[in-house]
Amino acid sequence: AVGSGGVGSQGVGVVLPFSRNMEYEADRIGLILMAMAGYDPHAAVPLWERMNASGGERPPEFLSTHPAPANRIAAIQQMIPEAMQYYRQP
Repeated sequence: AVGSGGVGSQGVGVVLPFSRNMEYEADRIGLILMAMAGYDPHAAVPLWERMNASGGERPPEFLSTHPAPANRIAAIQQMIPEAMQYYRQP
């Protein structure tokens, strides 16, 4: 059961930022796994640029469980050097 505060009182301040951090961690792990599988991690940036271009209306990031596309792309670009340590061209 949800406490008397419900999601509204805790969601924006606790749950949503936590969920966004989990999304960033999933992106980091995904980049490493794709690099280990022989895919160039740099390919993730144009993918997310295309996702952003076709996304339509979105809620503000502070009301979303997902990072804003521009923030996600910037974070992925910062994660690429780590992922490249695992990249072996086929």
